[in-house]
Amino acid sequence: MYIKKSIELNGRTLSIETGKLAKQAHGSALVRYGDTIVLVTVVASEEPNERRDFVPLTVEYREKMFSAGKIPGGFIKREGRPSEKEILSARLIDRPIRPLFPEGYFYETQIIASVLSMDRENEPDVLAAIGASAALAFSDIPFDGPIATVRVIKINGEYVTNPTFSQIEEAELELVVAGSEKSIMMVEGEAREVPEKDILEAISVAHDAIRAIIDLQKQIAEELNVQKRELPPFELPEQLEDRVLSLANDRVKEAIRIEEKAERQKALKAIKQDVIEQLQEEFPEADAEISLILHDIEKNFVRDMIINQQRRLDGRGWKDIRPITCEVDLLPRTHGSALFTRGQTQALGVVTLGTKSDEQIVDALEGESSKRYLLHYNFPPFCTGEAKPIRGVSRREVGHGNLAERALKPVIPPAEDFPYTIRIVSEILESNGSSSMATVCAGSMALMAAGVPVKSPVAGIAMGLIKEDDNIAILSDILGDEDHLGDMDFKVAGTEKGITAVQMDIKIDGISEEIMASALQQAHEGRLHIMQKMNETIDKPRPEISKWAPKIIEIQVPVDKIGLIIGPGGKTIRSIIEESGNEIDINIDETGRVTVASPDTEAAEKAKKIILSMIEEPAIGKAYRGIVKRVKDFGCFVEFLPGREGMVHISELDVQRTNRVTDVVKEGDEIDVVITKIDPTGKIALSRKAFLHRKMKQEKPSYRKNY
Repeated sequence: MYIKKSIELNGRTLSIETGKLAKQAHGSALVRYGDTIVLVTVVASEEPNERRDFVPLTVEYREKMFSAGKIPGGFIKREGRPSEKEILSARLIDRPIRPLFPEGYFYETQIIASVLSMDRENEPDVLAAIGASAALAFSDIPFDGPIATVRVIKINGEYVTNPTFSQIEEAELELVVAGSEKSIMMVEGEAREVPEKDILEAISVAHDAIRAIIDLQKQIAEELNVQKRELPPFELPEQLEDRVLSLANDRVKEAIRIEEKAERQKALKAIKQDVIEQLQEEFPEADAEISLILHDIEKNFVRDMIINQQRRLDGRGWKDIRPITCEVDLLPRTHGSALFTRGQTQALGVVTLGTKSDEQIVDALEGESSKRYLLHYNFPPFCTGEAKPIRGVSRREVGHGNLAERALKPVIPPAEDFPYTIRIVSEILESNGSSSMATVCAGSMALMAAGVPVKSPVAGIAMGLIKEDDNIAILSDILGDEDHLGDMDFKVAGTEKGITAVQMDIKIDGISEEIMASALQQAHEGRLHIMQKMNETIDKPRPEISKWAPKIIEIQVPVDKIGLIIGPGGKTIRSIIEESGNEIDINIDETGRVTVASPDTEAAEKAKKIILSMIEEPAIGKAYRGIVKRVKDFGCFVEFLPGREGMVHISELDVQRTNRVTDVVKEGDEIDVVITKIDPTGKIALSRKAFLHRKMKQEKPSYRKNY
């Protein structure tokens, strides 16, 4: 059955249709906004897999280059592995949807979102997220939805939903918000140091649009009237739960009070192995079921301890922050380094400064652009005490790195003030809690240690939530187990002035705006505490950059001189580099801004001098040292500035009479000359004789009569 319905959203039409494309998928939706179109499909296996402790869901988001009328670059000329943007978009789809599959859902499920048309005005990622919810709602797959996702910005004091690319560029706040009719499921975004109330207001505006989009999906789903598949009942073997409780209940309760993570996990592992061994004969092949029962026992005890005893796994209260230590300049030859340790989470931040040629070229649907500020996050297995293969950058690493990058972005100086390419690398050395927020703290300190003139320090904190009926505990600086066993992971980063980045994921069916407001206020207090600890080590940028960083000199030249400096096929600029010492990088933009970079200050200054001489305007009476380029019977032509020549007549070659030009000069000689005339056509007359007269006058001794 083909159905299409639409609504007006921010002056443009948002439509959802199904039943025309990809009809063999279990559910499909074509979402259109303006001329941006995304097709989203969902397929689930017919038979469930073995019981797992996670939903077997994979999400793929792909931007087809044809959607923007482009052919992929490179030799292969086809789309390859997903870009960073595609990975981040897939995560935006996955995170709010994953908690909405029913307990006991073990069907392998795949969502594929394909961008088919791109108008370069409307972002396709939120359309893909809407389409994923719609495809699930239109399928027989059990799903506690629909939900919707919108982007909201604050610009010129007003909130705008699903803005255009140009509006996003000018916005002071940008959030992607996903939610159900009643509550918020996910928040992701960045801001230019905005107060907490702006975040809450933006979410409220987004929620109004979310409800309208959900209603649109419901209308289509009601007309389709698809029957959801029945999940096979999951039943534990009779008496198994009672037997596990009798063997493990008290021991688990005691083990979770061990404050040190490794010791606690060791004790819980020993309990699990012992229970499985004791029940092996009575309940053979029930290891998975026993593990799930033990996990539920642990979860219930931890949540009860936090709610009713106000005691967390490591003994802290709800608002307590773990001990923090900070250090800078660990690595002597890097441009800036900092170590941030919070409890058992440790991040090493390293800053490298480069030149314009080090910028990343981004080839996206909306066009090619360059990126001069980068943050890369690495999460090696040893940081959690594990030995696992390393197979490239994981989606998690891309997502966490992007969050930290956005958190620091508002304080990065513009290229006009600091013409360096800036790369931050975060190496996570230990992890038990939010390593992305530790990355923000380490990166902020490393930037200041490198002498990058950031506007202010940035700190980050991860908040958690335990919600049992009307009992609520908001936790500051959550541990890894508190994230795993809790209901919310809410990361907030910012300066003393305001928020720069947020990311919230909910594992229950959403939270109210009141809970979110309380979490933001508690995060504000924790963020300032962490920043105070950071400031005790370094609280402002160093006045000078590292001596190991390249030295950059900027020169502004007239636009009409750009071609002169570059030369035919880049010949002139290559000669400047060669003459200055080779270890040098020169870039010129279309405005005439020349950037000279070199680890050798003397080489950079030499290149600067050459460039300045090239753009210098000749003046009558000014002396120059030039090179004889051509010799004629009537005189010679001298290059006195790069690319500028003048003629020395034979009568102006020497103070004595000159019979032949070659008696005084030959090609390649260096001679001193003075400009004597510039005619209206630009031809320049030079005189070596005038220079010699000037020199003799300066050197003539003064005599006094002796009486």
